[in-house]
Amino acid sequence: MRVVIAEDNALLREGLVLLLTSAGHDVVAVAVNGPEVLPALLEHRPDVAVVDVRLPPGLRDEGLRAALDARAAVPGLPVLVLSQYVEETYATELLSGGANGVGYLLKDRIGRVDEFLDALERVAAGGTALDPEVVTELMSRRRDDPLAALTPRELEVLRLMAEGHDNTTIARTLVVTERAVSKHIGNVFAKLGLPPSDSGHRRVLAVLAYLQHGEARGAGR
Repeated sequence: MRVVIAEDNALLREGLVLLLTSAGHDVVAVAVNGPEVLPALLEHRPDVAVVDVRLPPGLRDEGLRAALDARAAVPGLPVLVLSQYVEETYATELLSGGANGVGYLLKDRIGRVDEFLDALERVAAGGTALDPEVVTELMSRRRDDPLAALTPRELEVLRLMAEGHDNTTIARTLVVTERAVSKHIGNVFAKLGLPPSDSGHRRVLAVLAYLQHGEARGAGR
């Protein structure tokens, strides 16, 4: 798998390079500041990019902006964004362009090597990977409507869907059957006003639709 890394912290950057190369992946380019990211992504068209949200010179959202610009130029370009903290604006903006090939992880997740590599591969394959803490934070901020209609078990399923897990993993995690998981997913889609379709990456569509719904309601107040 060909990877572009954008990270200004030298220790973390070199650690990522070592981790990915040791896992058999090819790091084709490294960017250390915001202006370097977009040219690197457009030149190499990697299988996946790992991009820090905050990069020099401003250390605000240069990495995220470059990732969004790259996905606009190359639709579906897989991007895994790293952040030090949960930033709702960053997560919703990243997801608003579509849930295909998108990941948002906290940097602490890198230390859990297997989880990080699994998330990276899901994103590269066109799936989605959201950090559990990110999902928890986003959901807790919008509990009034429509999540209030979901049962505690449906909320658990929604959380695991948003993290990018498939039905088999959800069933194993919750110690239930896959048939039960499918039923819960159907209920989640119905209660959030989403069609019960298997098309697309529905593991995150419920969360994505909910976030968009919440933003629209907030704008209309």
